[in-house]
Amino acid sequence: MLKPTNLMRALFFISGDTLLSFISLLFAYALRFNFHIPKLYLDNLFKIYLLLLLAKLLFLALFKQYQFTWRYYGLVEAKRLFLALLLAYILSSIILWIFYNYFIPFPRSAIAIDFVLSLVLLSALRLAKRIYLESFVKKGFKTAAIYGISNKTKHLIDAFLSGEWEYKPVVVVDDGRAGSYFNTIKVVSEKEFFNHNLEIETLVIAKDLPPHKLQTITQKTKNLGIKEIKIASLTKDELKDLDIEDLLARKPKDLDKEAIKDFVKDKTVLITGAGGSIGSELVRQCKEYGAKRVVAVEMSEYNLYTLTQEYEDIEAKLCDVTDKEELEPIIQEYKPDIILHAAAYKHVPLAELNPKATVKNNILGTKVVLDLAIAYKVPHFILISTDKAVNPTNIMGASKRVCELYAQNIPSSHTTIAAVRFGNVLGSSGSVIPKFKAQIKKGGPVTVTHPEITRYFMLTSEACQLVLQAGAIAKGREVFILDMGKPVKIVDLAKKMMELYNKEVPIKFIGLRPGEKLFEELLLEGVEEKTRYQSIFIAKATPVDRGWLEEMIAKLLSATSKEEIIHLLKQLVPEFHHTPHTPSQASSHSASHANRSADTSDRSKMHQNLV
Repeated sequence: MLKPTNLMRALFFISGDTLLSFISLLFAYALRFNFHIPKLYLDNLFKIYLLLLLAKLLFLALFKQYQFTWRYYGLVEAKRLFLALLLAYILSSIILWIFYNYFIPFPRSAIAIDFVLSLVLLSALRLAKRIYLESFVKKGFKTAAIYGISNKTKHLIDAFLSGEWEYKPVVVVDDGRAGSYFNTIKVVSEKEFFNHNLEIETLVIAKDLPPHKLQTITQKTKNLGIKEIKIASLTKDELKDLDIEDLLARKPKDLDKEAIKDFVKDKTVLITGAGGSIGSELVRQCKEYGAKRVVAVEMSEYNLYTLTQEYEDIEAKLCDVTDKEELEPIIQEYKPDIILHAAAYKHVPLAELNPKATVKNNILGTKVVLDLAIAYKVPHFILISTDKAVNPTNIMGASKRVCELYAQNIPSSHTTIAAVRFGNVLGSSGSVIPKFKAQIKKGGPVTVTHPEITRYFMLTSEACQLVLQAGAIAKGREVFILDMGKPVKIVDLAKKMMELYNKEVPIKFIGLRPGEKLFEELLLEGVEEKTRYQSIFIAKATPVDRGWLEEMIAKLLSATSKEEIIHLLKQLVPEFHHTPHTPSQASSHSASHANRSADTSDRSKMHQNLV
């Protein structure tokens, strides 16, 4: 019965207000009559008290003075208390004036005194817990510096003062306010902070910083001997550790949320592969941007179940996209406005081991979904592609390039068809990031395929937003390419993660895996176009004869051996140079890729210049 609930809290404060209101009125009378209240006035005191109490309780309830968290009672709530009491006394004064004969005699000045006393006493009751907690802060805290002044900064300091945060803010770092104080805590410049050892145990980032700035701050912090770096939020959750994703985030400056909203809002969106890393994020983004209905098509029962636990109102459909008879009734029933085709096998080594399954799932799956989209006049179709489709060296990349070719060359008068190509997304299934995290946590070794291997990275959320943004500007037959920034050397990534997690473990080079490239490419030289967004480019269409393309795809789908599949893929994708690496070939592969490395480096520089 003593468990703190909203009802119990409201009853407590109503009882407190009732008692304190009587005490304040009695004391107001006492002050008015120099502590000798005439009996004539004392007889009417209870009438005045009931009037004032009822008016107070009414307005206090209207101003949410019984619906707050006690320990966080602050300035906003105090303002509401003042307004509630002011209106309560105005109403009481009007009633006293109208029914003057009923309430006389009563001292009018005592009513004014009571207003001031009530404000003090009722405020004191509501602030009591916060004052207590801030006066007796728990011991055993860590000293912390807060980087940046924002709403989060105030939240962090309040959390410490209320006893809820285990970090004691010692200093705030902000160049714009250096030399001043923030909630009694000194503000210093970045230069002053990093040039002096202030015996700080933790640095808390309290404002949004671009990745390059975060990397600089991280390095300086480590040099200062501060090993713990946290990211603040405006929630009451624990601080988030600074993670490698924060340092690699792209944060595109030209993200056009209005264009995405116009593209998605009030539309029915069908997403294939909805249970995967990209698919599930597309579900989230479509929900966020106001899609009328999201149809989640997924072959994995577990992935679809997991998705429905987070989004209960989606239309969850267990379906194999390579089976036209399964998918067609779904498109017939829901009549989607947009189809986002994310279903694909993406793991390069597994695709090398299972070429037939990869070709079927990736190429046939795309063909079935796209043919149905055209047949049922779906307004928009977007194919999720990959950087591995550029100059592919593996079966997975070559299969996705065939998908792009099909999307670019199939005729369509009612469906706007586009593909979006990007690199690795951070934290996705099969990504190197969670793998490295687990290996570092275990004590190593961290397994890297090759000392020179590089990859492009982007946050899943950023990639999916840009996919939708590209879809909004598609006119048909484009392959959009997302700006992934500069490629990251994987061995440097591993070292950065060890530094970030304060744990050094050995690195073991295991050799390139089957079909794996040293350097991924996003743009083909000489075939780039700009869009109105700096983060999105267009690769010009590659026209091929549709009849020949259909015939080759049919042969590819009926092929039984890996050799035959590779042979047909090479005919379809002339730039496909299959490189079936094994660990023993890693050292020899480095030399064979020397020229390729230089070419890719040139393309990367060209790409940066274009941006």
